[in-house]
Amino acid sequence: MAKIIVVTSGKGGVGKTTSAAAISTGLALRGKKTVVIDFDVGLRNLDLIMGCERRVVYDLVNVIQGEAGLNQALIRDKRVENLFILPASQTRDKDALTQEGVEKILEQLKGDFDYILCDSPAGIERGAQLAMYYADEAIVVTNPEVSSVRDSDRILGLLGSKTQRAEQGLEPVKEHLLITRYNPARVTSGDMLTLDDIREILAIDLLGLIPESEAVLRASNQGVPVTHDGSSDAGQAYTDTVSRLLGEEMPLRFHEIQRKGLLSRMFGGSRR
Repeated sequence: MAKIIVVTSGKGGVGKTTSAAAISTGLALRGKKTVVIDFDVGLRNLDLIMGCERRVVYDLVNVIQGEAGLNQALIRDKRVENLFILPASQTRDKDALTQEGVEKILEQLKGDFDYILCDSPAGIERGAQLAMYYADEAIVVTNPEVSSVRDSDRILGLLGSKTQRAEQGLEPVKEHLLITRYNPARVTSGDMLTLDDIREILAIDLLGLIPESEAVLRASNQGVPVTHDGSSDAGQAYTDTVSRLLGEEMPLRFHEIQRKGLLSRMFGGSRR
């Protein structure tokens, strides 16, 4: 039976869709049959980051409204055989999503996949609530800044009260914290919240810490999830995150300022 994981955030622009693409790719590379669904109707971006935008014929709304079958809308990833994408509609209204339609799609997918990732819109509107409603686990994405962390706390409130598990009195949605765009130098100078500050405010387990990295922007522009860039710090951090999601113990990296060695200082070596 598939595990349904919502990737969510209170604030936009924190790297949520980038994270959904990177984590779903990482799971598939570990041999898990994975599908990632874009719930951001009207602002479709997942297909761009996954590099399949020109292959979109049918989308999530088409399937919900009976205009296409699920298999017609699913797009197989070009690089990883057991990874699939279900894109959002770019032309429909968010009201085109229905709870019954989402439930039907998830039930169909459960029999075929190990992991179903729901890439939620930012905030608390209908699309976001539908993305999280059927979740077994949630990855809450935040930046190390006060407004982002505060909005993430609001999302935790919704996960605890507005999901199917909450309504039926079942075991709560398992919550994970993913911190993106972390810059140890800016944390040290006081421009960003510390790791301890964020964990104290949100009080959920840390799944991963993604450093601020040019590799993320480069990967997004190329339509290649950054997990494929194993030589970059961000790619390695997402790989660590996937390992923890699968229950493995991994040391936390990239949370301290990297001191350059003598050769790097002499010859101007830089980290990617």
